[in-house]
Amino acid sequence: MAGAVDPKIFKEALIVLAATAVVAPVFHRLKVSPLVGFILVGAAVGPYGFGALAAQAPWLSAVTITDTEAIAPVAELGVVFLLFMIGLELSFERLKMMRRLVFGLGPTQLFGCAAVIALAAWLLGLSPVAAAVLGVALGVSSTALIVQTLAEAKKTAAPVGRASFAVLLFQDLAVVPILLVVSMLGANAASIAGGESGGAALGHIGVGLLQAIAGIAAIVVAGRLLLRPLFRQVARAGSPELFMAACLLVILGAGLAAAAAGVSMALGALVAGVLLAETEYRRQIEALIEPFKGLLLAVFLIGVGMGVDLAGVARNFWTVAAGAVGLLVVKAAVTALGARAFGLPWPVALRSALILAPASEFSFVILGAAAVYGLVPAEASSYALTLAALTMALVPVLWQVSERLERRQTRTIDPALLPPETSTAATVLIAGYGRVGEVVARLCDAHAIAYAAYDTDADVVARARRAGKPVYFGDVSKPDLLASALEGVRAVVVTMDSPRAVGDVVAAARARRADLVIVARARDARDAGRLYRLGATDAVPDTVEASLQLAETVLVDVGVPMGHAIASIHDVRAEMRNSIQKHAPPTISPPRPQRRLRDALSAAKDDDPA
Repeated sequence: MAGAVDPKIFKEALIVLAATAVVAPVFHRLKVSPLVGFILVGAAVGPYGFGALAAQAPWLSAVTITDTEAIAPVAELGVVFLLFMIGLELSFERLKMMRRLVFGLGPTQLFGCAAVIALAAWLLGLSPVAAAVLGVALGVSSTALIVQTLAEAKKTAAPVGRASFAVLLFQDLAVVPILLVVSMLGANAASIAGGESGGAALGHIGVGLLQAIAGIAAIVVAGRLLLRPLFRQVARAGSPELFMAACLLVILGAGLAAAAAGVSMALGALVAGVLLAETEYRRQIEALIEPFKGLLLAVFLIGVGMGVDLAGVARNFWTVAAGAVGLLVVKAAVTALGARAFGLPWPVALRSALILAPASEFSFVILGAAAVYGLVPAEASSYALTLAALTMALVPVLWQVSERLERRQTRTIDPALLPPETSTAATVLIAGYGRVGEVVARLCDAHAIAYAAYDTDADVVARARRAGKPVYFGDVSKPDLLASALEGVRAVVVTMDSPRAVGDVVAAARARRADLVIVARARDARDAGRLYRLGATDAVPDTVEASLQLAETVLVDVGVPMGHAIASIHDVRAEMRNSIQKHAPPTISPPRPQRRLRDALSAAKDDDPA
């Protein structure tokens, strides 16, 4: 007989799940970012919120978390998964396209903000090391909040979105060496405190640095050799559960390997993400990990909110308010001036400056690493964490303020400085890279039409990748993967063997995008009618096309001129299509139902700047 279960063991998990399942939708309906909602929930249920009243009202202990360490390991996993997802987004192509802003404006913004903040902290009495740590901790900006805010506003491809992302991209890259330097400074401080000389302390730093470099190099080498074969074998099994297990194994394995080398788990996860970003399994991994990342990041942000001393903020309201306003003003001013210096117009510079002004989730990571070694006084660290949490909660508000600047006329931006990110985006999505899908891809190549193809056969995908084709492993009939695959495309060609999977893709794609051209492969006329009802622009029955090809061949072979034969076949095809469409009107009609795939491809060629 199983032993009795202590409900208290699951209290923290229930509170977090309640926050994500109940509170987040409420904030979404109120048009407030759910990530801000998690911070507010953490402040409410934490030891400085209602948890402080648990002694007077014992029933509150059931819905509050007074031990912040209880969720600390899970919160750290949230950061690990966030860094892994950022790694998946890093690509040499993206860095190359935006290199002038990433490696120009990025360091200008980060180190400029850090220098001003550090100078202010030093003038207020902190040591140079503590001031420097506070400077970089508060100088970074929130990737999670800003990217989600831009995505919700559909501004990721706009100049303000791309400029902000360029800065965030550099900051994400810089977090790794920042954490490494903090660890080295902490080791140095510990060595000196233990009575070692400066030379011995430097020796420890050097050994630690070499150990870290060797550990990361080992992760890179192992990843290059093992990741693609591992995921290929798992993909061949055709089990989503095994694929998920492989993803978790890589993330946690790389993180623990990095921790064993003396650096953060987040760094190992970032490296693993970068390695997987170059493989054909990237899109499927993104779709699988996204829910985990969101949930674990919610735990992290709840932990952030739990660290906000609401009573302390109330007691020192003006001090906290002055610090928060000062932080926002300093970072916004430095960012705006830097953006102008790199040629961005004032509206874009000011909007980017406003949204990048708050602190970041990495502020807590950096200050947490510094706290382990006592590099920053506890009081200063607590004050900085409070400023970080409060300013992060203002990201959506600052975005709304920046929206007022959108009406101002923006002059043309130098394409070399901020090239359109959609320049390499796929125009056609091919769902299924079998015999039919491969023919469609060959014709797209012949007409210089960009495409992205997906298939669930790992061997087919591997052969295509070796040939240099943009083919990815993944099941686009799954909503999460389809949502990301549809970004930027004009047409979808569904060529999969399974009629059910074809119907799922057609219905889901039409529900998401009314403007899409959707051409689907059907088994016969009856199946084509079903696909028209689901929203296909065109459905091409295999049996009908085979019979028309046979008829064309016979007509030509018996002496009918080819032009007449082709015209006859075209008329019969149009008549059969009209008959199927007449008896099976689509349940969701596209705005322009007569527009065909060839029209979309022609428009894409006309829009091509080349």
